[in-house]
Amino acid sequence: MLFRRRKPVTISERLRAFLWPRKGFRRGPRYIALRVLRLASTPHSIAVGVAAGVASSFTPFFGLHIVIAVALAFVFSGNLVAAAITTALANPVTIPMILTASYELGIALLGLESAHAASSADVMRMVEHLDLSALWGPVFKPMLIGSLPLAAVGALISYIAAYHAARIFQKRRPARAKDFGPSP
Repeated sequence: MLFRRRKPVTISERLRAFLWPRKGFRRGPRYIALRVLRLASTPHSIAVGVAAGVASSFTPFFGLHIVIAVALAFVFSGNLVAAAITTALANPVTIPMILTASYELGIALLGLESAHAASSADVMRMVEHLDLSALWGPVFKPMLIGSLPLAAVGALISYIAAYHAARIFQKRRPARAKDFGPSP
């Protein structure tokens, strides 16, 4: 083989790389941020796209985050690529926290008593029997209601941060390009 390793990777090395990546945990988010900032668009358009992606990440509609983000960005004239990229906020690490926060906030906003809230065993039983209509009241409705304020706050914060970051990045970009340009 042309690109085969001389010495195969051991199981312990694979496990270590899975638990602690060789390049660190900051590399992925930094790459996503630079990818968004390098888009050829106005700072407002980029910020609207980022806000749409973040807002859709707070919804409980898994599998539809990109579709929702792109639709929101299209309606509000945001950058569609920025919207699609920033839906990566909802990932296997953050989804349990987002769902818990939206559920608890939904319970508080709806004023439900803890007796009306479903226990985790009840939820698992309903999911196993595909009783989705029974899940609407105790689970989906509070989660949807709770996700709306979280999405609005997340979109507002991410819009402000992305707008300023894109404006600063685009202002500094010509100076950096001049520094690395062709030498005379």
